[in-house]
Amino acid sequence: MTQPSPTRPVTVGPVTLGGPAFTVIAGPCAIESAEQFSLIAEKTRSLGAVMLRGGIFKLRTSPDSFQGLGNNGLAVAREIRDRVGMPVVSEVVDPRQIEVMCEAVDMFQVGTRNMYNYALLKELGLAGKPVLLKRGFSARLEEWMLAAEYILRGGNQDVVLCERGIRTFEVATRNTLDLSAVALIKQTFELPVLVDPSHATGLRSLIEPMSLAAAAAGADGLLLEVHNDPAAALSDSEQSLDFEDFSGLMDRLKKLLGGLNRPLHILP
Repeated sequence: MTQPSPTRPVTVGPVTLGGPAFTVIAGPCAIESAEQFSLIAEKTRSLGAVMLRGGIFKLRTSPDSFQGLGNNGLAVAREIRDRVGMPVVSEVVDPRQIEVMCEAVDMFQVGTRNMYNYALLKELGLAGKPVLLKRGFSARLEEWMLAAEYILRGGNQDVVLCERGIRTFEVATRNTLDLSAVALIKQTFELPVLVDPSHATGLRSLIEPMSLAAAAAGADGLLLEVHNDPAAALSDSEQSLDFEDFSGLMDRLKKLLGGLNRPLHILP
């Protein structure tokens, strides 16, 4: 039997990704307002999340879709982060955004469409800030690891991987969540790996079972979409948990982690 590869932890403020504890990152697909982001931050923290996700600049398939608050969202992210005490991870979609985002976010996210954006990856290697690298929706495992290598060779060793599903011939779900990749990464690579069941499935009812399966497969944590009113969300409403759903998931996750002799990461 192959022995698991030791994971090299990545520190983001008070949070350690890839350490002994299981980490939950939660928040909306996109920051819609200061009031919305503040409410979600306070509630998810009270239920056990330790980091906030929230899109400031959004890449959307349709040009008519909500593209995020843009520069106006930077001040919102910074204010809520400092007040609530939760590090923020947000997607960077252009190398020119790195400098302006540095003061507002604690971790850069590379989305699925930009995994092959080598110019962006090279710049993030020089940015001196942790990076969450999502798997491209058509990427083989080797391509994903080589994308990470672009960042690592730039001198930035704080890289965390995120499995978010790949495109297959199946259309019943938004993507096909590849948990075998998670188990293989834990055996062969040193980088922490998270799972995003929200983008992987696109279906609210599947997020909890896939979250629990991800924990059982050895993932270091979860990246979850949570919204105070999913039906009114400006993006990804079908795959966002409400507070009741998130609370139930966290309760069942704690029980599963207890059986695995693994603690849940909590903030002081």
